Amino acid sequence: MEDLVIRPAAEDDIPALVAMLADDPLGARRDSPDDLTPYRTALQRLSGDPHQHLVVAEREGRVIGTLQLTIIPGLSRRGATRSIIEAVRIHSDERGSGLGTRLIEWAVETSRREGCQLVQLTSDKSRADAHRFYERLGFEPSHIGFKLPL
Repeated sequence: MEDLVIRPAAEDDIPALVAMLADDPLGARRDSPDDLTPYRTALQRLSGDPHQHLVVAEREGRVIGTLQLTIIPGLSRRGATRSIIEAVRIHSDERGSGLGTRLIEWAVETSRREGCQLVQLTSDKSRADAHRFYERLGFEPSHIGFKLPL
């Protein structure tokens, strides 16, 4: 992983990011490279928020992974700040290479630097391989998540 660069996502990365988001059965229902306009708008919003870190993993000029890290100041847990890891995606050619571990390590290290006392993430119930991966990295299943589409 010596030649790996983890850096903030840029507008030129959007096609590669959307392709990775759409490259699985769940993502294919939610994301599409047909119109990149909403993704560009989202990147502008994310880039302007200091609590948001949308990053890409790049090797030899090629985007091969991504995740979003959100820092959330809070009142609970004695005023603890937490972070949430979302949208972890690894290019299909790179799965099993250790890149996912490196990205999660980056997120945990960044969370520590940001003063977080807790790192959390969610994973769709159907992603058994992802659950094993996160547990292997020390994450523990702890909650049941709920969503309300608007």
